[in-house]
This record gives sequence, structure tokens and C-alpha cells, in this order.
Amino acid sequence: MKTGMSKIIAVHSYKGGTGKTLLAVNIATTFAKQGKKVCLFDLDFRAPSLFAILNMPNAEYWLNDYLNGTVDINKVLIDISSKVPGNGKLFVGFANPATEAIRDMSAKDRKWEMHALGRLLSLRNSLLNEKAFDYIVFDTSPGLQYSSINAIVTADFVVVATTGDRSDVDGTRRMLRELYNLFEKKTGLVINKVLDAASLSKRQEMDKKVREVYQVPMLGLVPCFCDILRAEGGLIFVRDKPDHPFTKILDEMARKIEKNEVC
Repeated sequence: MKTGMSKIIAVHSYKGGTGKTLLAVNIATTFAKQGKKVCLFDLDFRAPSLFAILNMPNAEYWLNDYLNGTVDINKVLIDISSKVPGNGKLFVGFANPATEAIRDMSAKDRKWEMHALGRLLSLRNSLLNEKAFDYIVFDTSPGLQYSSINAIVTADFVVVATTGDRSDVDGTRRMLRELYNLFEKKTGLVINKVLDAASLSKRQEMDKKVREVYQVPMLGLVPCFCDILRAEGGLIFVRDKPDHPFTKILDEMARKIEKNEVC
């Protein structure tokens, strides 16, 4: 049985287009590269994308099936450790990308969502304790969907992805105050697609702004990398571009999360 520093991490955002899924995939892969045993789950049931990003063949069971209570979580997990360098382990649980499945999940009522919350909470015992996983990473739906709230409630730490877009700033600020403060979640903000992020003065300016505007610590500042945009989700940067500046940023984020240095 595993104890200690095991964590459930939810990666969330107020709106789409912030790079949330990019962060979730690369954070999970970073930990696996470091020798950890990691599980990555696609909880974005309205717009599943991990299946396409990881270029996987058809799955026999989906995370939808687990939350519906029809299968055990072990049937959902797919071992993709061979796709990651190093001695770590990376397993993935995919959301069903079929149109019918998306429509079905969108129609779930509050009673089902409460049941699904119980299923997510049970992962702490079944995976972190019994199966000795070090990290579970949730890629969530943006906004205030019930599935995202369930992920936030379950998580030990929440990575909030945002950009400098005015509507994103205002929405993220409200979400942090009205939702995250309610659940008293340990949170780190990642500001993505930042211009001139390499300069020290810019980083100091953004750090001050984060603490004043969002009132949460900054986990990371990610420049607007043109090659990330050109990759169109086709690369896992921490695996495919080990010397890329984005990979270095992810390494530092992972270190802060692991050492509880986000405060």
C-alpha cells in the first residue's frame, strides 16, 4: 500500500483554447519520464481530445463506462508506458469521443453526477493506495460543468490554465473566487501564450499581477511558442522535444508540484 506524496492533479480552465489539455498531457508525461507511476484521465466529456492527441486505436472500455458503474477502473486503463522514455509508467483512461456518447454525458442529471463523484473519489484508494500510483492527472472540461467541479473536489492540487485575453482574465478571476475558495483547493496558475515572457521584468510583472488580480500563486509562465502552435497537438513536447524551453518549464512546474512549493 502506497502512502506519502501521491497526488490527484486536476488541470482546469475557465474557457477553451488556453492550452489546458496540452498542459495535462505534458505534466503527466513529465512525471512518468522522472520514473513515476502516472495515470492520465480525459474528463472533458463534451470535447474529448486525448484519444486523438495520443493517436490511439479504438478502446474497448471508456472512462464513461467506469463512471456509469458498468466496469472496474482497471478495464479502462491503457498502458502507454512504451511511448514515454525512462523507467516510469503512464496509463491513460479515455473519454468516449463518439457523438452519441458525448450527447449521453451532456444529458446526465445531478443525481448521476453525485454518483460519479463517488466513483472519482474511490480512485484515491484503488489507484493511489492499492495500485501504488504516484499521480493521477485529470484533464477537465473548461468552465463550470459538473464533471469539472467533481474533478476539482477530488483533486489535491489544481492547475488553472489561462491567457491574457480579457474575457479569460475576468472569468478566471471570478471562478477562482467563487469556486476554488469554496472548496479551499491548493491552486497554481499557469499563464499561457505570453509575449516577451523570457525577460526578467516581464516575469516579475506577471507574478505581481497574478497575486494582485487572481490572489493565487503562479505555477508557470509559458511564452507564445510558434512551434507549439504549428505542432497542432501532434507532439508531446516533453517526450519529443526534450531540449525545448517548454519542456524545461514543465520540469520546473512538476518540481514545484512534487515538492509542494506552490504557495
